[in-house]
Amino acid sequence: MALEVKDRISLQDINCEKELTLAVIGGKWKLIILWHLGLDGTKRFGELKRLIPGITQKMLTNQLRELEEDLLISREVFDQTPPKVEYSLSRYGQSLMPLLQMMYDWGKCYKENVIQLDDAVKM
Repeated sequence: MALEVKDRISLQDINCEKELTLAVIGGKWKLIILWHLGLDGTKRFGELKRLIPGITQKMLTNQLRELEEDLLISREVFDQTPPKVEYSLSRYGQSLMPLLQMMYDWGKCYKENVIQLDDAVKM
């Protein structure tokens, strides 16, 4: 699996570990997927799709594959009919939760103190 990460993320283009982190978790949907799995626990594909309005089935499939390749989530396939697949955070994914919580807190503070303040000044 680690080889697939190297194929998708060119380490030659990465100047520091911060850039590597952003390359792995960056994009519009990955943080949201990780956040839901971290807060709500194991989810099936359809549950994630309902939790993330606006994401297409193709994009969710793609993002889940990349997160699995990057070892941030685990995918468990159950041998039953109809097929059942569940997604959960891996150990590496769980280690991101404090960072995601800090990002959430920062965004909330920024919204309350900068964006809403800016809106109040314009009125």
